[in-house]
Amino acid sequence: MAHRISGGTPVTSPYPHLLEPISLGPVTLRNRVVMGSMHTGLDDHRWDLPKLAAFYAERAKGGVGLIITGGFSPNVRGWLKPFGSQMSSRMHAARHEQVTDAVHAEGGAIALQVLHAGRYGYSPLNVSASSKKSPITPFKPSRLSTKDVDRTASDFAQSVALAKKAGYDAVEIMGSEGYLINQFLTSRVNDRTDEWGGTAEKRMRFPVEIVRRARELVGADFPIVYRISLLDLVEDGQTWDETIELAHKLEDAGVTVLNTGIGWHEARVPTIITQVPRGAWIDYTARLKAEVSVAVCASNRINTPEIAEGILAEGKADLVSMARPLLADPEFVNKAAEARADEINTCIACNQACLDHVFKNKKASCLVNPRAGRETTLVLTPTRTRRSVAVVGAGPAGLATAVSAAERGLRVTLFEKSSEIGGQFRLAMAVPGKEDFRDTLRYYRRRLEVLGVDVRLNTVATDAELASYDDVVLASGVTPRIPAIPGVDHERVLRYDQVLSGEVVPGRQVAVIGAGGIGVDVSVWLTHDPGETPDEWMAHWGVGDPSLHRGGLTEPKPRAAQREVTLIQRKTTPIGIGLGKTSGWAHRAVLKQSDVRQISGASYDLIEPTASGDRVRLHLTVDGVTEVIEVDHVVLCAGQESVRDLAAPGRTIIGGADVAAELDAKRAIEQGTEVAAAL
Repeated sequence: MAHRISGGTPVTSPYPHLLEPISLGPVTLRNRVVMGSMHTGLDDHRWDLPKLAAFYAERAKGGVGLIITGGFSPNVRGWLKPFGSQMSSRMHAARHEQVTDAVHAEGGAIALQVLHAGRYGYSPLNVSASSKKSPITPFKPSRLSTKDVDRTASDFAQSVALAKKAGYDAVEIMGSEGYLINQFLTSRVNDRTDEWGGTAEKRMRFPVEIVRRARELVGADFPIVYRISLLDLVEDGQTWDETIELAHKLEDAGVTVLNTGIGWHEARVPTIITQVPRGAWIDYTARLKAEVSVAVCASNRINTPEIAEGILAEGKADLVSMARPLLADPEFVNKAAEARADEINTCIACNQACLDHVFKNKKASCLVNPRAGRETTLVLTPTRTRRSVAVVGAGPAGLATAVSAAERGLRVTLFEKSSEIGGQFRLAMAVPGKEDFRDTLRYYRRRLEVLGVDVRLNTVATDAELASYDDVVLASGVTPRIPAIPGVDHERVLRYDQVLSGEVVPGRQVAVIGAGGIGVDVSVWLTHDPGETPDEWMAHWGVGDPSLHRGGLTEPKPRAAQREVTLIQRKTTPIGIGLGKTSGWAHRAVLKQSDVRQISGASYDLIEPTASGDRVRLHLTVDGVTEVIEVDHVVLCAGQESVRDLAAPGRTIIGGADVAAELDAKRAIEQGTEVAAAL
């Protein structure tokens, strides 16, 4: 099937279903790709709207069919945070014309998401169906009166009408993820006995009234998308029958599309992070599609055109929503359409620069694409002079520098002492749940080839060679730090890189020294069952059939750990406390599920062999008490040291070579991109 993308010449694509147009009322989308809603931090203040316009325009230029904005509140009490994004006045609508105009200029379509935070609001003004406090915010909500519920439904409808006035092609009403509408739908929060609660049917009245009133204001044709929660994944969530009944009521009220949501934000089941299997939730979307006549959109952990194409080809959905993948690569659709999928910078679902930023009240970006959200400030301007650049080290920092510099037109030579690119990323991708990291290296490998970078593997750069280049960037990385413990040089004491690379296979009982991010990753690697299937992953997290288990939540199935692991740290703080805000809790949960013994506040006194010599004893002191742990191997995850052999005046040092403390790929790739932009 041939397609014309962004005014280019027709090309034949291997993704005919994904690139097929679809009509939503009077709006025809050029393909089935939806950029799902994500709050960026550019949504909250009028002075950031030009940046928001540039952010969405770049995605529209990249070929996406429909963009859905971050959530905008219908009133003050629905704020996500104080003075946060809002669409409740003609002034708000007028300001948004620059956003819709920018997207339309690139041939795209855009929908405004209307979201009331309810008890998730990080504000003392927040409200909900009851006064029950959320476990993820410090503020207890006020209970909405019967009249206030009615007013809030009308505020939603008015916000939809204002979005139409602002030039938006559609709206999405957020009824998922545990926000206000979802709070009304479950007895978990809604304990009302008036006309807005008491029975499942009365709890459904709130979303149905919102859609009905919105439809009255915008007319029969304006597309209304409703984000419906398929699995609440919390206690006292909706049953499957209630979800389907709600879907039918929403159809009757006038929705155009049902977009699918999985899990409340307070759910203790991960739904989008990298350890979640790709396409894990698609079968639930297919079950919904079989029950309704309106278009259905799939979402969550869909990050390649192949997965998206398969979903549509098998009739499991009519559209596919991908939010973070369009952060990672705004050209996702164009590359797929032009048979260049191997050049897509794939989202690795790490959350480190997107959701972690948002939940820390910072602007969202992307670990693998630090230009996301900075389209107007981090610009790779074509060079006016053909300077030569040497980059030493092909880890994340060096790869980002080399590719970004080459995209500007600079002559780049990349030196790498090993036989493969990737550096510490090659180790990270061996960790269970981080397999997607392989796609980042595939992307860089292909971009280096396309851009004509001179890549010299198995090559140790020398001062003499570097002297001939106009610019030198040292991204020479790190080496594992060996702590000064008596006996640390024993053959049964291993470095983390020896384990993750497969150089040495540890025995059945292992002690891990150092409980930072690498220590946690190594412990997961040691205990993980490599044969675990997606269904088994679901069972371990307690995800069940929603037609049998309310909210889709059931008793978790115990994990069978492959090794007995003791994870030890000097710090007295809880292990894993420094991991990512939106994913760290899940990594800590896996350690618990795998019965990893955790020791904090330890000092390492001695490592000595047993009498037989086939095991070692690790002597510790914890709270003044000596303890001896006998294991097959000790694995060192005690930090790293920067490699700076080639440091010299005039040379730029980045990545782990700059700061070795706790490997940080986000900082490394950002540094590399910024350095390349400034050359």
